[in-house]
Amino acid sequence: MFILLIVIIVLSYIFDFINGFHDSANSIATIVSTKVLTPFQAVVWAAFFNFAAFFISKYVYHEFGIGNTVAKWVNADFINLQVILSGVVAAIIWNLITWWFGIPSSSSHTLMGGFVGAALAHAGGFTNGTVTVINYAKVVPTFLFIFLAPLIGMVIAFFITIIIVHICKKSNPYKADKWFKKLQLLSSAAFSLGHGGNDAQKVMGIIGAAIIFYQGKLGHKLTFNQFADEYPWVPFCSFLAIALGTLSGGWKIVKTMGTKITKVTPLEGVAAETAGAITLFLTEHFKIPVSTTHTITGSIIGVGATKRLSAVRWGVTVNLMWAWVVTIPISAVMAALIYYFFNLFLPHY
Repeated sequence: MFILLIVIIVLSYIFDFINGFHDSANSIATIVSTKVLTPFQAVVWAAFFNFAAFFISKYVYHEFGIGNTVAKWVNADFINLQVILSGVVAAIIWNLITWWFGIPSSSSHTLMGGFVGAALAHAGGFTNGTVTVINYAKVVPTFLFIFLAPLIGMVIAFFITIIIVHICKKSNPYKADKWFKKLQLLSSAAFSLGHGGNDAQKVMGIIGAAIIFYQGKLGHKLTFNQFADEYPWVPFCSFLAIALGTLSGGWKIVKTMGTKITKVTPLEGVAAETAGAITLFLTEHFKIPVSTTHTITGSIIGVGATKRLSAVRWGVTVNLMWAWVVTIPISAVMAALIYYFFNLFLPHY
């Protein structure tokens, strides 16, 4: 059982690393497309603030609330190491597929689909006796924010852009452009902090669920907060892994996010990244895991809509939305099949 736990931890950090290069585009797409930083400079900048988010979560929020939510997506009665392993493997496979094809899908919803799908396969359905497998109090808000996160980002970005344009309407365009290029460093840093704080905790939540299960089998009952205190290396390494993943880049998705949805200027980049950062900090406050991909996409759409609705390439946007919708069911089915496969060879704990 201990070896299986180690495998889960290693694979979870591999997923975290993949999440970093998969989602690195979220925080650097606009800053690269506006040529504020070179791609290499941008990923170093984003990676640094991805890791710095650890200190925000630990010393400002004083907890890892999103990790706690993720660990409780599934009722504890239906969590075991095979379930967690199957969910993580399915999430890694789907993340790599979407990265390869340059699709900005959600790593968080991939993880949720995998975790829930494997648990349902383990339980044999949505209920087992009178106990419900899925913890709907935790899953429903996460699901709703598939749609709410980009909408909130879009609305905030729309109004930020309108306000900035109104304030700067009499400014010298050349000087204003130079200032907004500098401000993009701050807005992208803020978004990278939000990205790290949100996404690194998702992997921490999965590892937490595995360790809590393992310790329970040994007769040592842990709450999630006790786990975070007793295993401080887990959150630290979760933030470090996503930062290292961001350093490896994600150029296919950078191209989609930075150029294909709408053409982005430095002013609009500041508005989109600021709106995305505000949305991520709000959701972390309320302990709701959201997709940073969905959030920044909605923010970029909001910026594009201030010019005219036709400035947004709605064909690309609709395709992205389809990818968002199918991520959870595809991940769930994959995880269920992987669970059945593993069950043929792995011992039952």
